[in-house]
Amino acid sequence: MIASPASEPRPLLTRRAALVLLMTVFLGTVIGAQTYFSVGGTVSSAFLAGIPVSRLSEVALCTT
Repeated sequence: MIASPASEPRPLLTRRAALVLLMTVFLGTVIGAQTYFSVGGTVSSAFLAGIPVSRLSEVALCTT
């Protein structure tokens, strides 16, 4: 019996999905850092500002 040629494994994420995830992390980090420096150095406020921005940017980037 002849073995079939091994097909290349499929990537876990497509390029577009990886780019969208990278951009959401980047935008959430930027907004979190801006909040951290403008509010006076509270990490919790920066975290609470960065998480929703990250989620909203994911929705915006996925619909385009």
